[in-house]
Amino acid sequence: MNRECMRPQFASARSPSDVAMIARHIEAGVHRLPRAPHHRVMVHASAATRSYCNQVGRYFVRRAGDIDLVPAGEEGGFEAETAFDTIEIVLQPALMERVAAELGGRALVSRLDTRHLLRDQRIEHLARALRSDLDAGAPSGSLFADSIGAALAVRLLGVDDIDVERTNRLSDTQLKRVLEHIEAALHEPLSVHRLARVAGASSSHLRTWFKVATGVTLHRYVLRRRVERAHALLQQGDLSTSEVAELAGFAHQSHLAHWMRREIGQTPRDVRRARRLNP
Repeated sequence: MNRECMRPQFASARSPSDVAMIARHIEAGVHRLPRAPHHRVMVHASAATRSYCNQVGRYFVRRAGDIDLVPAGEEGGFEAETAFDTIEIVLQPALMERVAAELGGRALVSRLDTRHLLRDQRIEHLARALRSDLDAGAPSGSLFADSIGAALAVRLLGVDDIDVERTNRLSDTQLKRVLEHIEAALHEPLSVHRLARVAGASSSHLRTWFKVATGVTLHRYVLRRRVERAHALLQQGDLSTSEVAELAGFAHQSHLAHWMRREIGQTPRDVRRARRLNP
């Protein structure tokens, strides 16, 4: 059974439970995210991690700083290909409602919706500040946590302003077709024109909305998946480096080594050496 480690830390904001932070280590495998009476803001705290989201039926690649928002009452589930760390900040609906009221009705809590792969420096900065204070034993007291919670609430109530409008986005079906085609054809030349035909969209439309959906450009996503495929094949140890490069869609061994070093900080030689040392 997969294990989920939690290191809870709590901060008071007007009431003892308005704001809480939990540092989680999530093991690889299938996980269920049950409904909860509070809003959850999860900030990814590991290197690139690929997982399948049951809610929308597609894969996501998360990198450090990517943010997921799960409103109160919502549930979900995912399958993580590798273990990862995440910082979960819990905000009570009462806090959100108070902040919304203080904003004069300009922001409505009802606007909150499940969001994946948000990138927002303010939310990330606030999460880091809260964690640093709590790790230090909350020397700033409840006033600091209260300020952080209110600032997060303000930012989340305006989340539509930091997320791109949904109009003209790729549908879940279109994105799923593209991702599945990439997986099946990583060893082949993959052009944006080819993938646009798979999606049934224009090349410019695919470029723009693929990045909105996944948080990375189409080119970068394909590159990362090729590196991940090569890494998995190298760990098996049955193929030569040139064979691995070909199966992962790289032009030659040097091309493979260059991008592995860029993406994961390891070369094929490093992976093989580690495998010999840890059979």
